[in-house]
Amino acid sequence: MPNPNGYQMRGDAEDAMHTMFGAAKAEIGTQLVAQSGYRDYGVQVKAYNYYVNLDGVAGADLTSARPGFSEHQTGLAMDILDTTSGCSTDGLCFANTGAGQWLAANAYRFGFILRYPADKTAVTGYEYEPWHFRYVGVDLATEMHTTGVETLEEFFGLPPAPDYAG
Repeated sequence: MPNPNGYQMRGDAEDAMHTMFGAAKAEIGTQLVAQSGYRDYGVQVKAYNYYVNLDGVAGADLTSARPGFSEHQTGLAMDILDTTSGCSTDGLCFANTGAGQWLAANAYRFGFILRYPADKTAVTGYEYEPWHFRYVGVDLATEMHTTGVETLEEFFGLPPAPDYAG
């Protein structure tokens, strides 16, 4: 599967993603791209600092996890784009593409959830990211889909992202 930056995932998550990418190609004719997966601490420092420089600390905290708190550091999260839309991981462009809509509707079949849905910032602590998917396994993803629970916070009764100041 296309992975231009070479980011990896845990084996089971990567296998499921490979299957999902194949299904997207077969079902909607679109090639998905593994844009950004596992990030070590140093890479997350750079990513977070980029948003701090762009939006200040408060803005960065809505967009990027601080180093040590990122799902990307687990090897279970991947930012996914496609090869045709020209969208990036900034803004809402990907949400309005066929690939983005297919992923949002079908990722659960492969064990993934859209991690930061629209209108759930108060629940997750992060702004909507239509490209950020988290592997949770087929059983949990299917149960969440079937029950209509969109976030891990709601499913497990967790608070939003950490209060870094506290």
